[in-house]
Amino acid sequence: MPKIIEGELTARDLRFGIVTTRFNEFVVEPLLRGALDALKRHGATEKQIEIIRVPGAFDMPVIVRKLALSRRYEALVALGAVVRGQTPHFDYVAGECASGLARIALESGVPIGFGVLTTENMEQAVDRAGGKAGNKGADAALAALEMANLLRRLD
Repeated sequence: MPKIIEGELTARDLRFGIVTTRFNEFVVEPLLRGALDALKRHGATEKQIEIIRVPGAFDMPVIVRKLALSRRYEALVALGAVVRGQTPHFDYVAGECASGLARIALESGVPIGFGVLTTENMEQAVDRAGGKAGNKGADAALAALEMANLLRRLD
């Protein structure tokens, strides 16, 4: 059987930056609570976590890049909500946010848990922020945690 290498869900001495948007805050706050709960359940303390707030999802990449390049964090988590409206604004904001964060993760080598909801309507957003579709903030935090540990194992 081949050797399998994967990350674990233990926070130990890892440092996390969580970047949240203020736009759609009533959806983003439950995402943040989910992310914090997930990290704490896996051993992170409040001293290991910093929360940075930005105006909206389009503003996220510039701040996430600065945090990734600072090397203060082993993992970052991006939390926000972009809800489709009646104009193409959604496509630009969601697309630029996602591609910017992916590019930063690749260039910096710092994992970024992607918890930016991109939904058709507010009901879908609420469902994914702790409603019947789970909490995507918790999922993003756990993905970032696992990736940080996997990167350590590969070094």
